[in-house]
Parts: sequence; structure tokens; C-alpha cells
Amino acid sequence: MSYQLVWLRTDLRVADNPALYKAMSQGPTLALYLVTPEQWKVHQDSPNKLEFWRLSLIRLAEQLQQLKVPLLVRCVPRWVDVAEHLIQLCQQYSVQTLHFNDEYGVNEQRRDQDVQQRLSALGISCHSYLDQVFFAPGTLLTQTGRAIQVYSAFRNQCHARLLHHLPKPLPRPKAQQPVGIPPDQIPERFSEVEAISLSDWPMGESAAHSLLELFVSEHLAQYAKARDFPAQTGTSRLSPYLTAGVLSVRQCVQAALSLTHGHFDTQHSGFITWVDELLWREFYRHILHAYPRLSRGYAFKPETEALLWRQAPEDLAAWQQGRTGFPIVDAAMRCLKATGWLHNRLRMIVAMFLSKNLLIDWRVGEQWFMQHLLDGDLAQNNGGWQWSASTGTDAVPYFRLFNPITQSEKFDPQGDFIRRWVPELAHVSAQKIHNPATLGGLFGISGYPRPILDLAQSRKRALQAFKSLSSHQTEPS
Repeated sequence: MSYQLVWLRTDLRVADNPALYKAMSQGPTLALYLVTPEQWKVHQDSPNKLEFWRLSLIRLAEQLQQLKVPLLVRCVPRWVDVAEHLIQLCQQYSVQTLHFNDEYGVNEQRRDQDVQQRLSALGISCHSYLDQVFFAPGTLLTQTGRAIQVYSAFRNQCHARLLHHLPKPLPRPKAQQPVGIPPDQIPERFSEVEAISLSDWPMGESAAHSLLELFVSEHLAQYAKARDFPAQTGTSRLSPYLTAGVLSVRQCVQAALSLTHGHFDTQHSGFITWVDELLWREFYRHILHAYPRLSRGYAFKPETEALLWRQAPEDLAAWQQGRTGFPIVDAAMRCLKATGWLHNRLRMIVAMFLSKNLLIDWRVGEQWFMQHLLDGDLAQNNGGWQWSASTGTDAVPYFRLFNPITQSEKFDPQGDFIRRWVPELAHVSAQKIHNPATLGGLFGISGYPRPILDLAQSRKRALQAFKSLSSHQTEPS
């Protein structure tokens, strides 16, 4: 008997999985997941994310078992070895066709091209499918045929296409006849480093859809107003499920349509604001595909490579540990370390504080996030950091610096988020908690540090650093 093989990566679900659906429609199917620990280290994937993936894989194996699809789980330390392992596996199980969903980083594309070339040379067909995005990278272009570098223009093209044709999720495949191949055991851990507790994150497709439905029914209508306030339940918190592929973007939009009576309603503020956030994810994938240098750690704006970043290990440590003396920054960084997740408004605040107020290379912060986030995603994380640091595409202007005190006053007005994560300030009033240095005293509040910098001086330093780049202007490539 010959088989179809579906290679699962960041698509850990059975419903609306194009590769799985197509494979099962063509014949008896086996599923494969590759554990690649050395590659994960190179990419600095956090032990938190890896544990989320592992637990999600356990739930996926249960769903595949219901479909009578055995899940093979094999360890291949590095991606450079993947093609050889797949050749052996295909020969062992008489695999006729390999199916997988597209990924967009440079290393991912090189891996997949190597697999396709080597398997095709042996007469084994390879089919890849669009999954992480609505539109294939390279299909949304400017009038001159270049990749769109401005989000608003990208968004407008997406809206026009989605209004005309909104992709619908694929159904869950029907169970196949048993193939007589036992599934493999899933390893007890994917990382040598212990992960945080993930008890706040229910695992599996069913749980993810329950969270999606709860968000749509109770919070989406107010999303445009509530999404910037970290102490409120204003966001979906679905990013870990999207990153692991437990949910698809098509499923998210399909669920949200229940609020707009099935129409792509650009006038519904909650619906369209959330769709636009999903399109930011898409935008950064298109940019990553069009500019491979981003996968290699380079800035989108080449002239910013000449920035004289500070080497300030003590300041960096204060930022990492949540000991800067700026409560909203410290609360956010402590939350990240404890939970593996961070509200988007807080990600922007702490990213701009590091890259501009501290003038520390944005890549240091990008790596720190990847080492801790449950939802660490190359395209999204890189795009967000470069946006904040004014080194990226369609980034915030270099002269715009978030003031952490005014950001705190605006988006955590009562100090509820700060009090949760900075208990040293629990007794401070809402008027003073955003800038406790104003309370005076020689040593400030016991147990809480004085500010590590003067905001006005740090702003002046950042502006001078960016102004010095005027002679380095070049076109991104």
C-alpha cells in the first residue's frame, strides 16, 4: 500500500488544515511531526512556546486518532538533515506524495526547497498549500510591481479582495479506514529548560475555539475601545494558538462574521479593527518573504545599521528584570517573564523604552522576547520591534517616543495592572503610581528602584543618534 504523508509544522489542527485535508482526499494518510531541538535553539524559541507546542501536539494526536491517521513523531536535530530523514521515511512507508503548508522565513524556505528537490528527484511528489495568510506573499504589489511597504496600502488591497471573496475554512476531514501503523509516543519535553506553568492556557482545538467564541460573543463589539488597556479583558489572547496553528486566520474571521451577519462589514469598528490586527500579521509575513535579509537579523532600513547603539549591560538587566523605576515598563517585563505573554500595547511601550530611551539595539530586545514568549513568531516579533525602533517598514517616525508615564496614565489609569505585577507599589494612589519618583524622599519607596534615566535627556540622546543617520540614506533591498 502507498501512502500520503502530511508534514505538520505550525499547523497543529485537523479542521481547516489544507495539507491534511488534501492528503486525506487523495488516499490513506500518515501524519508526521519533526522535533528539531538544535534548530529551535538557533531560532531562540522559548521553552514556554515549545511546551505549548508539545501539549498542543498531544491534543492533536488525539484528534488524528479519531480520523484513524497515525502520527509519527521523529527527532531530527537540525533542518539541514530533514530532507534525508524524509527520504528514508517515504521509502520505509511507500509514501507517494508529501503535503505541507507554506512557511516564510529564509531557513524555512531553504529547508522546504531542499526537501522538494530531493524528493522530486526520487519520484515522490511534493505539494505545498497556502495556510498562514489569506493571500500568497508576492501577490499583493504596488503599481510598479514591488512589495507593498506601507501597511495602509496593504490593508486597502486586502480589504478590496476580502470584500470580493472571503476565504472560508475547510471542514474537518472524514475518518479514513485504519492503516495498521501504530502512532509514535510524543516526547515528555521539547526543551532542556523548564517552561513556566501553562495552566492559564487550555490546550487543543476545542479549547481554542471556545476561547474564540467567548471573545467574539463578549468582547469583540468593544474591541476597538478596550484593546489598549492591559488591565481589562479587551483582547482575544489567541496569539499563541495562531502561532502554533491550533487556530487559522480563516477560522478567526469566520467566527467574527457572526457579529456582522456574515458580511465583511468595514463599518463595524470592533470587527474591522480585529481583522486589521490579523492583517498586520499577514503584512509582516509578506515583508519577511519579500526582504529575506530580515530573517538574518538586519534592519529593514539599511541606513539604521549605522546607529551607535549603547552597550549598557546594567541598564539592559534592569529592563529585563523589571527594575527600571518606571512602573508600567517594570510591570510589563515582570508579566512577560512570569506568563510568557504580553499585551500588545505593553510590547510597544517596553520595546520603545529599550530601543530609544535606553538606545539599546532592538535586536537584543527581539531576542529576549523570543526567549520568553509563548507566541514568539519571527515575522510578527521582528516587525513589531522594528516598528518601535523606527528601523522597519512603515515604522513609527524616529522622533516619536512613547513617554512611559503618560502611556501608563492613559492606558492603566487606576494602576490596576501595575499593582498586580509591582506589589511594592500596591499602596500608592492612582495619581502617584505612574511616577512614584514624585513622592520624594531620599531613597524613594522601599524595595522599588529610582528611575534609571531622565526621560527628557534620553529623548534628546535618541533624537541625536537618529539625526546622525541623514548621510546614510539608502534603499532597502
